[in-house]
Amino acid sequence: MREKLLKEIENKKIIVIVRGVESQKLIPLAEAMYDGGIRLLEITYDATGKVSDEETAKRIELLSKHFAEKMFIGAGTVICEKQVELTKNAGGSFIISPDSCIDVIKKTRELGMVSMPGALTPTEVQTAHRAGADFVKLFPVTSLGTEYVKAIKAPLSHIKFLAVGGVDENNMADYLKAGVCGFGVGSNIIDKKMLANEDYKGITALAQKYVSVLEEGI
Repeated sequence: MREKLLKEIENKKIIVIVRGVESQKLIPLAEAMYDGGIRLLEITYDATGKVSDEETAKRIELLSKHFAEKMFIGAGTVICEKQVELTKNAGGSFIISPDSCIDVIKKTRELGMVSMPGALTPTEVQTAHRAGADFVKLFPVTSLGTEYVKAIKAPLSHIKFLAVGGVDENNMADYLKAGVCGFGVGSNIIDKKMLANEDYKGITALAQKYVSVLEEGI
């Protein structure tokens, strides 16, 4: 499963970030994404505590059971080992973090999941890689742009990078050319107005647009 997921991330490239979506809308939203060609979904933990970690884990479990192996479900904004364990028990298969916490990375690998911690500086990137990260999430990537990606990729060419933070259909091809192998995309692909109106066909069309742009840019 782990090896299959690693290949899927490199092949499909887009991980959709699902943040703050009510439980009753998760399956219709995920189905809409699936119909649009998306195969990787990240359900984020709530750092404010308004939604408990246990509730987030239930949402991961809901999607993991619904899609089985049709779609890979993982967790985002993972900042502690407890959240890693909750995700594993809920059937999640990957862990994404905003930072490079060594304990989180090691726990993720220990439990057989794919590790994608966040980093920005060369030191953070290499620290994450040495701890066992499978991919390193450059975040927030658009704050520094494609030239930064090229600069950091040159000496760290052995590391697989994901671009996250401000990525949309207009800049994805540029980041691919700069050297990333995938993306995390949130509110730019999950249109809040469409979601509020339960316009799932519109969301599918938007997902298809992203997938098409990506395919053309490869």
